[in-house]
Amino acid sequence: MTLQELCEKDVIQLQSGENLGRIDDVIFDEKTASLQAVVLRGRGHLFGLLGYDEDLVIPWAALQTIGADVIMVAADPLPARSEGKRYNFCKR
Repeated sequence: MTLQELCEKDVIQLQSGENLGRIDDVIFDEKTASLQAVVLRGRGHLFGLLGYDEDLVIPWAALQTIGADVIMVAADPLPARSEGKRYNFCKR
């Protein structure tokens, strides 16, 4: 599976069934080349004209299942912080 294919799937929280959105970015460790987390862009208000919510970060270990259409996660997303190196692999 490529990162682009990963970005085309909806992310669903297992506990609540809530659709959190789609992966917009990834965070990985440059030394080990391992994925650390995925980043979901904050939801837009009035098509983004009134701004966006904070981006959400989900640790890679919290991804439970990657299916044909969705990714199931078993953790509450955390607000994104500016620290850490992010790469925009999911261009829309």
